[in-house]
Amino acid sequence: MVTRRGLMAASIALAGFMALPAVAQEIVKIGLILPMTGPFASTGRQVDAGVKAYMSLKGDTVAGKKIEVVLRDDAGVADQTRRIAQELVVNEGVKMLMGFGLTPLAMSVSPVINQAKIPAIITSATTSAIMPQSEYYVRTSMAGPQSAVPVATWAVQNGLKRVVTLVSDYGPGIDIEKGFTEQFKKEGGEIVEAVRVPLQNPDFAPFLQRVRDSKPDAVFVFVPSGVGSLFMKQFVDRGLAEAGIRLIATGDVTDDDLLNGIGPAAKGVITGHFYSANHDSPENKAFVAEVRKTNNMRPNFMSVGGYDAMHLAYAALEKTGGDTDGTKLVDAMKGMEWVSPRGPIAIDPATRDIVQDIYMREVKEVDGELYNVEFATYPKIRDPNVAAK
Repeated sequence: MVTRRGLMAASIALAGFMALPAVAQEIVKIGLILPMTGPFASTGRQVDAGVKAYMSLKGDTVAGKKIEVVLRDDAGVADQTRRIAQELVVNEGVKMLMGFGLTPLAMSVSPVINQAKIPAIITSATTSAIMPQSEYYVRTSMAGPQSAVPVATWAVQNGLKRVVTLVSDYGPGIDIEKGFTEQFKKEGGEIVEAVRVPLQNPDFAPFLQRVRDSKPDAVFVFVPSGVGSLFMKQFVDRGLAEAGIRLIATGDVTDDDLLNGIGPAAKGVITGHFYSANHDSPENKAFVAEVRKTNNMRPNFMSVGGYDAMHLAYAALEKTGGDTDGTKLVDAMKGMEWVSPRGPIAIDPATRDIVQDIYMREVKEVDGELYNVEFATYPKIRDPNVAAK
């Protein structure tokens, strides 16, 4: 006779049996270190949104392993980044690190990843000098000069022969200035003056006056994402456009996240960059829709860097059959190619840096919003600071 007690025991046993696969499934932890607070919080917010969008669209399981992302806030302080990386490796047992909103933050973890022998996927930092610091760095953002080189070529081809460069005076700005200048001169252009603006200086007015006094055909600009709105306002206020001076720039100046806030002053600005929320592809439409749905915002180039970092992590685990040995994961990432929301991209097997298309874009109004509308493509651009060697 089947008793009530027997039925209960059988039910408990069945429940325990059904739970076994979930308990037995190995968890692979990925440490995500971002500036979620402080002056660079918008970078952290965007990268985190990209990571979440990927997992929402693709799931949290790969190669039979469950993926768990452990997010930590470094507030944009390098000492905290290094300490957090150590804690994630030692205490949390992460198999990969990811994030790094700025160059010093990325570089601070090189001793940690060199000792632990685990990959660190860079979603944001752009300085060329980062990659040689460790064989475990892999980058899904960009090397800064990648976007500058096509802008230089386009400028000369479109009659802008005399240009002043104006960049923020720190690692990425100097890299971008070098990339633009070398290509511009190679194309037959003339650099009238090279202006470097202190990173902490919020007032561009005196520097823009120097540009106006030089009477160039155009000014080529790089300022960090988030500073573009202030720069654009002062560019208009100082009357450079009225003086016939064109503004050309890297895409940081017309950041998708902030573009509508810049307003009409941004219309017509020509930039070169690797991502626009207006990029016309099914992959990008799905990505933009997911970020809007889950985070109620428009993704920018930082966000797609996070999205592609997760793709790279998943694809590497798939290729190793779930083996989390750090050296094997990095080797799996080398030479990998896929179609991102930004377009076709690859990881250079020699440098572990990203190879990607750079698009020339013009700021236009589309359906009542401002977008960077792509009109030309320069395919498979590498970091010229490395490629030239």
